[in-house]
Amino acid sequence: MIKAKKSLGQNFLIDHGILEMIVNTIDIENKTILEIGPGTGNLTNYILKKKPKKVLVVEKDNNFAEALKNKYLNNLEVINDDILNINESNLFEEKIIVFGNLPYNISTEILSKWIINLSDNFWFEALILMFQKEVADRITAKINSSNYGRLSVLANWKLNIIKISDIKPSSFKPKPKVDSSLLFFTPKIDFFKIKNPKNLEKITRIFFSNRRKMIKKPYNKIFNGDLRVLEKLKINLNLRPQNLNFETYYKLTEEYEKLIG
Repeated sequence: MIKAKKSLGQNFLIDHGILEMIVNTIDIENKTILEIGPGTGNLTNYILKKKPKKVLVVEKDNNFAEALKNKYLNNLEVINDDILNINESNLFEEKIIVFGNLPYNISTEILSKWIINLSDNFWFEALILMFQKEVADRITAKINSSNYGRLSVLANWKLNIIKISDIKPSSFKPKPKVDSSLLFFTPKIDFFKIKNPKNLEKITRIFFSNRRKMIKKPYNKIFNGDLRVLEKLKINLNLRPQNLNFETYYKLTEEYEKLIG
C-alpha cells in the first residue's frame, strides 16, 4: 500500500458524498478534463463515471503515477510531473475543466501562477479546486475584511469565484489539522485590462507588505509622491491596504504601467 507523503501535502479525499458533490458541480459529459494530484484515484473514479471525452491527470508522486497508469490503462493519460512545471494552455486545443484537491503547501503558488500567466483567451472553462479553508477565505475575501489581501485582488481580477462547501478533516485520509473549502472558478467576460499581470502582482505585494499601516509609504514608493494619480483615482493616503477595492488596485496598476511606459 502506497502511503501519503507529508512533504507533498497529500491528504486524500475519501468521503463518497463529497466526491460525488464535486463531480456534480458542473456537467462534464463529453468534456475534456484535467485532474491535478489524483493520488489514489478516488476522485478520478467519479470523473470517469460521468463519461468525459478525455481525462488527463498530473501526479508528481512517482509511485502514485505508476499505480494510476496500471489501474486505468487506456482510460486516461498520466503526466508524472509537478503541476508548477507545466504550461496547461499547451496540453489541449479546446477549453478544459480542471479538478484539483490541491496540495496545501503549494495551492496559492499554483493559483497565482495560473492568474499571472492567463492570456485573455482562457484555456479553461471552469476550475473546481480544493483549498485549505484559511486560503479559500483569503481568495473570496471582500474589502475591509481581515482576510482581504493580495490573493483576493489577484484571484478576483479575471475570475468569478463561488464557494461550494466547507469540508471537515474527517473527509480526508490522513486527516488534515484544518478545514478545507471547495471553490468554483469561471472566467469573467469583462475584466480590467492590464498589460502585464506581473505589475498587478508587484503593486499588491508592495501595498500589502505592511497591511496594518496607512498606504502613504507604499504609494510614494511606487509613484514618487505624484499627487496627480491620487487626485485622479480619489485615493486617501490615510487609508489602509484593505480599504481599497479591487478596481482601485487595477487602476493603480494601469497608472503604474503608464509611468514605466
